[in-house]
Amino acid sequence: MKINLGCGWRDFGSDWTHIDGGNYEHLDSHDIYLNDYQQDSVDLIYASHIIEYFDREEIKVLLSNWKDVLKPSGILRLAVPNFEKIVSLYIKGYNDYKLDNALGPLYGKMPMGNKTIYHKTTYDFQSLKKVLEDSDFKNIKYWNWEATEHSEFDDHSQAYYPHMDKENGTLMSLNVECKK
Repeated sequence: MKINLGCGWRDFGSDWTHIDGGNYEHLDSHDIYLNDYQQDSVDLIYASHIIEYFDREEIKVLLSNWKDVLKPSGILRLAVPNFEKIVSLYIKGYNDYKLDNALGPLYGKMPMGNKTIYHKTTYDFQSLKKVLEDSDFKNIKYWNWEATEHSEFDDHSQAYYPHMDKENGTLMSLNVECKK
């Protein structure tokens, strides 16, 4: 079983379970905590640009639930805005990168039902690795969006600056995976 958490409008096909807080026809559930899934039943959880909407305390419960449903050696694949890249581009002024360019990745703003949600935290590799280690995940490493079974679906794991310049731009997403 493969789960795409926070999939939004992206439908990865019938091989995937789609979960999001929005209102899309392809959704199987709205339960991002995976409360209705059996322990040790999921092979892969993919969550692109979701966990930054939870603060550092809230994420502990979320990760614990996700770990419980993963099979032994199951994979948790995350993508989040990359604080290190955002700050680096801003400081260097790369390609006229200004504060306005950083606001979306840093603070996010998205309607969710009858409210608006914002990012509550940000990560670099070391801070995300620590959060995952504290939740007893293993084999924490970067992953390359081009080498995944979902690479054909353009999502935030493929976010570049300048926008969509995947050949010459800077990848703005921190893509990290780990195992149960």
